[in-house]
Amino acid sequence: MTIKNILVVDDSKTELHHLSDILGKAGFSVRTAENGEEAMKKLAESKPDLILMDVVMPGQNGYQLTRAITRDPLYAGVPVIMCTSKGLETDKVWGMRQGARDYVVKPVDAELLLGKIKNFD
Repeated sequence: MTIKNILVVDDSKTELHHLSDILGKAGFSVRTAENGEEAMKKLAESKPDLILMDVVMPGQNGYQLTRAITRDPLYAGVPVIMCTSKGLETDKVWGMRQGARDYVVKPVDAELLLGKIKNFD
C-alpha cells in the first residue's frame, strides 16, 4: 500500500501546522482534525492511508480513539502512528496495545517521522 493521504489528529493548531508542513513538503496530501469527534467525521468522509495521532486531547484521548479506529473493521487496515509528547516507555507500550503501529515523541524529528511513514509503503 502506498501512503499518500494522511490524517493528522492533534488539538494543537501549532502542531497541526508543523506536521502538515513536514508532510506536505514530502508530497503527502494532509487533512487535519482537532479532536476525536472531528477525526471520526473525517474518516467517514474519506479513509486515509495513515493516521498520525496525538494522545492528550480534550474529550476522547488518542489512546481511546486509536482503539476505536483499529478495532473498527472499516478502518482496521489503516496504520496509526502515535505522535505525542508522552515519551515514557509505558506510554509507548500502552499506545501499541491500543492498536498503534508505531510511536513518535514530540518534538518530531522530520526525517525520523518520514522514515517511519515510508516503512508502511
